[in-house]
Amino acid sequence: MCTSIAMKTRDFYFGRNMDLDYGFGEHVVITPRNYPFEFRKAGMLKHHYAMIGMASVADNYPLYAEAVNEKGLCMAGLNFPENAYYPHEENCSKQNVSPFELIPWLLGKCACVEEVRKLLAITHVIAIPFSEKLPLATLHWHIADKNESIVLEVTKSGMHIYDNPVHVMTNDPTFDFHMTNLSQYLNLNVELQENCFYKSAGVKPFGKGLGSFGLPGDFSSASRFVKSAYLLLNSNCKDDEDSSVSQFFHLLDSVAVVNGSIITSPDKCYLTTYSCCANADKGIYYYKTYDNNQLTAVNMNHENLDSDCLKEFAMVKSQQVSWEN
Repeated sequence: MCTSIAMKTRDFYFGRNMDLDYGFGEHVVITPRNYPFEFRKAGMLKHHYAMIGMASVADNYPLYAEAVNEKGLCMAGLNFPENAYYPHEENCSKQNVSPFELIPWLLGKCACVEEVRKLLAITHVIAIPFSEKLPLATLHWHIADKNESIVLEVTKSGMHIYDNPVHVMTNDPTFDFHMTNLSQYLNLNVELQENCFYKSAGVKPFGKGLGSFGLPGDFSSASRFVKSAYLLLNSNCKDDEDSSVSQFFHLLDSVAVVNGSIITSPDKCYLTTYSCCANADKGIYYYKTYDNNQLTAVNMNHENLDSDCLKEFAMVKSQQVSWEN
């Protein structure tokens, strides 16, 4: 379970809620331009665009959940267990890339979504796990720049690239279902509600916000898609950094999962383990965790981006409070 959002004000912002019932050893990780990516089938990528995002690092390899590169291209992997399918057979006419390699493969080589489309045309996603202890993750991907968003899904029917005009993504079912499902909510309205039921009956609205009556509030993927799309498309905020970042986290908070609301086993609950927002134009990655509502920020441009070594930042998970007295 996850929700991702791409938002444009003066700058371009991209981020997500990570909804899990476990941690995966995540850190904020900067991969500089000269860190060598060795792909299982597609060779070595010695020089590439620098990137920052949340990742676990295994055998000195960054396994990104989401990231933004120095050109402002962003990508997030979201859980897609009911539909994701990766073939085991290689395609000799294309570059064979595993799901865990897709974020560095695309963000390392591409500066925009248009370039992503061209690279994906010669890319074959193949079922190669990182290791026996780290099996294949069943994902689909939200990819965005300041001009457009797309969704990449690999299913039994092949690779599908969808234009994403609402700039949000969640989980199963497939993206075309989510877009069709929006048709059920065309009645939603941000303005004060009028009596369209039977005007001569004299019925009046009994409060504000009735225009959004029927907006789903549960934690299912379909409902989170509708709610985040509705709020993003009607978002109203100033275009400065503080206002934009604040608004972005408010949007994520609206679909965040509260501990105890989804029980997956007697001793486990789904919850929003962290939320993040990257200013893709400035290379700043903001995040907060379930137990720490204060924002923490890492600026990739404050590091040596010509290095060949990963730069890791441990997450600040305990609650930080700014005391007034």
